[in-house]
Amino acid sequence: MADVPPHLRAECLEPVPHGFFGSQGGVSIGAVTGLNCGFGAGDDPDAVAANRDAAAQAILPHAPLVSVHQIHSPTAVVVEEPWGDDSRPQADALVTAQPGILLGIVTADCAPVLLADSEAGVVGAAHAGWRGAHGGVIEAAVAAMEGLGAQPSRIAAAIGPAIAQQSYEVDERFRANFTAAEDRFFEAGRKDHFQFDLAGYVHSRLERCGIHRIEDLAADTYANEARYYSFRRATHRGEPTYGRQLSVIGLPASARS
Repeated sequence: MADVPPHLRAECLEPVPHGFFGSQGGVSIGAVTGLNCGFGAGDDPDAVAANRDAAAQAILPHAPLVSVHQIHSPTAVVVEEPWGDDSRPQADALVTAQPGILLGIVTADCAPVLLADSEAGVVGAAHAGWRGAHGGVIEAAVAAMEGLGAQPSRIAAAIGPAIAQQSYEVDERFRANFTAAEDRFFEAGRKDHFQFDLAGYVHSRLERCGIHRIEDLAADTYANEARYYSFRRATHRGEPTYGRQLSVIGLPASARS
């Protein structure tokens, strides 16, 4: 089993089993050394499987880990029973009311968002890059949770490790995707550039859904090279690939929906 590092937890989600993993530990080597949990990194599939299993076992032992083929979409899917890694649907959020299933998403600068309505026994996980968040993936995840009996006023949401505003430089073309009312998520940078607050933007989309128990773990994936993989950092360095960290949430087998 991979050497699983300590994972971050969000106080607002307790006692729901969950965890935000980084790059430490694991059995991957080379450019993605550590706990790479992404299939798209060109890693040894056996190493990826071992890393994912080790992380899952650390959070909800014996539970199958269910994930999706992430495409930066606003699509959320309901998990009623596990599917195999080779049968992952294209989506960027998962929700379930089924105990004993672990939902997982992978990120490498995008914001992982874990959600739970403990009273209803419904949990969710969303991959919120700027495209997904802008397109409505948060709203789609919350709507899917509501379809299973959750209520936004009871949902707690945690924003995990993601690229921080001071590390996220964008240009005017990027800024043009947003309205004037969203100026507060941009700070002026060097000429014709801005610093974008992805976590703040995701936070606002959660609030727009009626969620008010929101916790931002404020861990910068770009700046913290020892702890996290980062797509942007790898790109700036001209590296051939980059790893992905895993964030998971699930209901224990004894839970009732």
